[in-house]
Amino acid sequence: MLELGLLQATEIILCRSEFAGPGRISVVQWPAAEFETSNQKFHRDSGLLDGGLIVLALFVLLTALINREWIYVLFAAWLIVNLRLAAISAGWDTQWLERTIPPEWILLSRSLTTAVYYTLTITLFSKIFRDDLKRVGYLHLLRLAQWSCIPLLILAAVLPYEKYLPYMWISTAMSITVLIFYISRILIVTRSKVAMWYGMSLAIVLFASFYEVVAAAVGFKMLIGSVNFVTAALASSLMAALAIAEQMRQERLGRVRAETELRSTYEAIPIGLFTLDANGIFLRGNPALRKMLGVDPSRTEKESWTGHFEPGAWERLQEMVWRKTGEELEIRDSVTDEDKSRRFLVKATLARDMIEGSLQDITQRAKATARLRFLAENDPLTGVLNRHSIEEAFVGAMRGFASGQPLALAYLDLDRFKLINDLFGHVAGDEVLKQVCTRVGEMLADGHSIGRVGGDEFVIVFRNTPIRTATAICRGIVDWIGASPYQIGDKAFQVRGSIGLIEVADGTNVKDAMSAADRACREAKKGLHANLVVYEKNEAVFKEREEELRLIERLGTGVVPEGLFLVMQPIMSLRTPYDSLNFEILLRMRQPDNTITSAGKIISAGENNGRSAVIDRWVMSNALEWLDEHYDSLDQTRFACINLSGASLNDERFIHDAFSMLAQHGRAVGKLCIEITESVALHDLDNTRRFIDKVREFGAKIALDDFGAGYTSFSYLKELRADTLKIDGSFVLGVNTHPANLAIVEAIVELARNLGMKSVAEWAEDLATVEALAEVGVDYVQGFVIARPQLPDSILRARSSASFIEDERVAQYVRNYLARGQAVELWDQLRELRPKGSNS
Repeated sequence: MLELGLLQATEIILCRSEFAGPGRISVVQWPAAEFETSNQKFHRDSGLLDGGLIVLALFVLLTALINREWIYVLFAAWLIVNLRLAAISAGWDTQWLERTIPPEWILLSRSLTTAVYYTLTITLFSKIFRDDLKRVGYLHLLRLAQWSCIPLLILAAVLPYEKYLPYMWISTAMSITVLIFYISRILIVTRSKVAMWYGMSLAIVLFASFYEVVAAAVGFKMLIGSVNFVTAALASSLMAALAIAEQMRQERLGRVRAETELRSTYEAIPIGLFTLDANGIFLRGNPALRKMLGVDPSRTEKESWTGHFEPGAWERLQEMVWRKTGEELEIRDSVTDEDKSRRFLVKATLARDMIEGSLQDITQRAKATARLRFLAENDPLTGVLNRHSIEEAFVGAMRGFASGQPLALAYLDLDRFKLINDLFGHVAGDEVLKQVCTRVGEMLADGHSIGRVGGDEFVIVFRNTPIRTATAICRGIVDWIGASPYQIGDKAFQVRGSIGLIEVADGTNVKDAMSAADRACREAKKGLHANLVVYEKNEAVFKEREEELRLIERLGTGVVPEGLFLVMQPIMSLRTPYDSLNFEILLRMRQPDNTITSAGKIISAGENNGRSAVIDRWVMSNALEWLDEHYDSLDQTRFACINLSGASLNDERFIHDAFSMLAQHGRAVGKLCIEITESVALHDLDNTRRFIDKVREFGAKIALDDFGAGYTSFSYLKELRADTLKIDGSFVLGVNTHPANLAIVEAIVELARNLGMKSVAEWAEDLATVEALAEVGVDYVQGFVIARPQLPDSILRARSSASFIEDERVAQYVRNYLARGQAVELWDQLRELRPKGSNS
C-alpha cells in the first residue's frame, strides 16, 4: 500500500512486526462503519470467551471446595489459564474483564501464561491418571516432563519474549510427545473413558495450534474463522470437563460399591461394631454386637455401656478415646462369676461427639493365653512352678534379701521314686507326684514358692523366712510326705523324701544356691539327720563350693592351668613286698596360696566344665615322659597306674592323642597301667573293648577300677581283656566289721584269679585290714597303711613299696608274712617235684 501510494501522507503507520521463521501479515483498510462493526464483534467474542470459561471455572472451583477434591481446584486454575492462552491467540490479551493491561506487561504476561499453562497441563495430567500411569509404566518420561516445568518458569520470568519463545516451543514439543505417548498407552492398556476425553481435548489443542502455525506460515486461511485457538480453547475445555466428569462418575461408582461392601461387611462381620453417644448410650450396633450383648438400639428403652460391662469400663473407654493413642482396651462383662465371665477387646475412636468402635469377644483367646502363660511358668503335670519360674522367684526373693529379709532354699528329692515308675508305670508315678505336691503345698505359707526341677526333684524358695523357721517347715514336709501311703486306684504307695536346706548368703546366685542345696540333699539321702540336712551361712560347704568355682574358672580357658603336678602312691605286693615298686600316679594342683587341691576336685571341676580331656591328656603325657626318663631307675616297677575319666574315653580326639602318646613312648608303655572305672566300661562296652584291645597292643596294661560298685552281673568281664581288678574301697573299709564285705572281697579275688587277673585292694587303712586281705589272697594292697602319696623323687629313692611303711607293727607283719609265704611257696614247689605215688 505504501509503494502504490494509496495511503495519504497524513496516515500514520501503527503496526510493527518481527518474525522468527516464516510469517505473513495482511493489512485491510476498512471503512469507518465496518471497522466499528468489527470492533463490536471483537468485544462480544472476547466477553463470550471470558465469561463462558470463567463461569465454568467458578463452577468447578465451587464443586471442588464443597467436595474437598483438590484436583478440581487445579482444573479450575487450568481453565483460567486456558482462557488467557486463547486470548493471546486471538489478540485479546491486551485487556481482561474490560481492564486494559499496561503495554509493558503484555510480553511478560504472555511468557508467564504459556509457562504456567505448560506446568498446569502436566500437573493435571499426572493427577488425573495417577493410578493408570503406574500400570502403563515408563514413569521416567513423566518425571522428565515434570522437571522441565521449573526451568521453563524461570526462563519465562527472566528472558525477553523473543528469546523465550524457542525454549517454550522445544519444551512444548517434548511434553506433547510424552503426553500423546501416555494417552495412547493408557487407551491401549486400560480402555479408560477418562483418557479418551482427555485425549480428544489434547488433540483439539494440538490441531488448532498446528493449523494456526500453518496458516501464518503459508497463508492457508480457509478454516481460520472456525478453527483457531479460541474455538480450540472452548472445545478442549469442554472435552477436559467431560474427562473430569467421567472421573467423578467413576469415583462415585467406586464409592457406592465401597459403601455397599462396607454395609455388607458391617452386617456380616463377626466383630461387634457400635456407636455410642456422649453418655454411653448405644445408638447403632451391627448384628454381631446384638448377638454378643443382646443390644438393640432400635428399642424405645435405650441401653447403656455401663449396663453390660464391669465397673470402671466406661471411664477407661472415655480416657482411651480422648488420648487418641490408638490403644486397645481389654474389659470384662458385668458377670461377677469368674468362670462364667467373658472378656472383650475394644477399639474405639472419637467421631464428632460420638464414640465409634469395635467389640471382639476374646474369652477363649484369653483363656488360651492364660493357659499358655501357665504352661510357660508352671510344670504341666503337677501345676507347681517350672525350673525357669522358680529361678525367677529366687531372683525376686534376692531383691528382698538385699533389704534385710532372710532367705532360705530347699532341695527336695523323693527316695526310690523310680521304682514306682518301673514297677507300676508312669501313670501311677505321675499321680504320686501330684499328691506329693499337694501335701507340700499344704505346708507352705504365703511368699513360699515350690518348683519342679527334675523328674522327682523340687526346689522350694522360702522368702522372708529365717533358717530356723524354714528348718521346721522342711521337717514337717519330710514327715508329711511319708506320713501315709499314696492311694492310686486299688494300690497304695509309700514314698519318702529327703531335703537339703541352705541359708542363702548375700551375693549368692541361683545356680550356686541350687547346687549347694542339691549337695545337702544328696547327703540327706544317705539317711543322715533323719533325711534333712541344713547348711547355714558360712559353713565349710560354701567355701568348698567357692573353691570349686575358682577351679572351674581356671580350667575354663581351654589350656592346662598352672600348678598341676603329679604324686605317686605305692601299691604293695602281698606276695613279694620287697621285690616290687608299683604305684598309682595321682594328680594334684597347687593353689596360689600354696594349698593343695586333690584329684577328685580337679576331675569334678573338669567334668563340670567339659575339660576332662585337657586334664587327662596332661596327666598321660607327663606320666609317660617321667616313666621314659627314669626307666632305668624303675627296674623294680611292674606297673604304674593312671586314671582316665569317662568323658575322655568318649572323646575321639583324646583317644587319637592317647594312641599317639603310647606310640611315642615305646619302652615306658610296658610299665603303664590304665585304670578304667567299671561304670565307664559298661557305659559303652563295644567302645571300651576296642580301646582296651588297642592299648594292650601297644604293651600297656588295663585295670578295672572301683570293681563291684553297684553292679551285680560280672558277665561283661569275659568281653574285656583286663589285667587287674581294683576292688572298690567301700568293701575294703568294712572288711573287718561287716562279714559280708569280706565275703564279697574273697569272691572278687577268686573271680580275678580264675580269669587270670591280679587283684588290688584300695583304701587299706590299718593292720587288721591288711591281715584280712592277705588271708583271702589279695595280690596287692594300696592305702595309707602302706604309704601316703609321695613325690616322684621319693619313688626314685625307694627300692620297694614296702620300704614306705612307717608303722613298725605293719612292717613286722609284712616281714613275717613274707617269710611264711616263702616257706609255703617252697613247700608247694617240693610237692610238685615229689615222684608220683611216693609218701616221702
